[in-house]
Amino acid sequence: MTLDTVLETRPALDEPVPSRYALQVGDIDVLVISDGVLPIPAHVLAHNVEPKILDAWLDEQFLPHEVAEWPLNVLVVRSGEQTILVDAGLGMDPNLALEKAGRLVQRLEAAGIALESITDVVVTHMHMDHIGGLIIDGTHERMRPDLRVHVAAAEVEFWKDPDFSKTAMPEGFPDALRGAANRFMAQYGSQIRTFETEAEVAPGVTAQLTGGHTPGHCMVRVASGGEALTFVGDAIFQVGFDQPGWYNGFEHDPAESERVRVKLLREFAATREAFVATHLPFPSIYHVAVAGDAFRAVPAVWDY
Repeated sequence: MTLDTVLETRPALDEPVPSRYALQVGDIDVLVISDGVLPIPAHVLAHNVEPKILDAWLDEQFLPHEVAEWPLNVLVVRSGEQTILVDAGLGMDPNLALEKAGRLVQRLEAAGIALESITDVVVTHMHMDHIGGLIIDGTHERMRPDLRVHVAAAEVEFWKDPDFSKTAMPEGFPDALRGAANRFMAQYGSQIRTFETEAEVAPGVTAQLTGGHTPGHCMVRVASGGEALTFVGDAIFQVGFDQPGWYNGFEHDPAESERVRVKLLREFAATREAFVATHLPFPSIYHVAVAGDAFRAVPAVWDY
């Protein structure tokens, strides 16, 4: 599917469900945009526990046992003269039947954000549901020639020869991930600016290496006027509050992912700051409370 086809079939502005949510972090404008939902086998949510234990948790959450629908969220951040896209959703992989995802381009257009206006992209990691929107046919040609793409150096290095030995992905996903990463590097390699542990992308906008989910996974912290919001990418999943020790099938280093997840949840509980995650229900703005040996997700009240 090409970019022109995506735009021609984009939904009207009166979509039946909300797909963007605006908020202010000090002097910085933030827009959470939904790229749709990604249906995956539910067992991917935890592969280090017995299926019946996972099923019991799914029952408690009123979720089906067979297929989990992961929300896909990205950020657009405006700081000073810069417009920063944080991740880019799934795009359209013709080898995967994922009809409910890949909506980013038309939803950017609906929000009045032209691809040509984006000055910077931060990629939390190079899984296809985070870079796919950038590699739809025709997208790269519409991006600015001076576009800056910020990716951790460890992430670029990892995808030269990715290790899937500790993952538990559905069939077809490793090849699709490899293909997407290779295409991304072929199109944007000359525009990539790597960083080791931290990079200031714009005033008040900082990319910070976390590792875990992938070796170069990073998060993006937005801070201004005493307020803060962090986009954690895939560091925190819905099941991670109740069961932070459960391993997600897409984690390349599950034990390190658990360490990163617990550390972040403890920090958010202590600071009471809000965060956004790729795969939490839209608009994915949450606070964290401690609940015994685990945590409790507290959705932020929508600000009208």
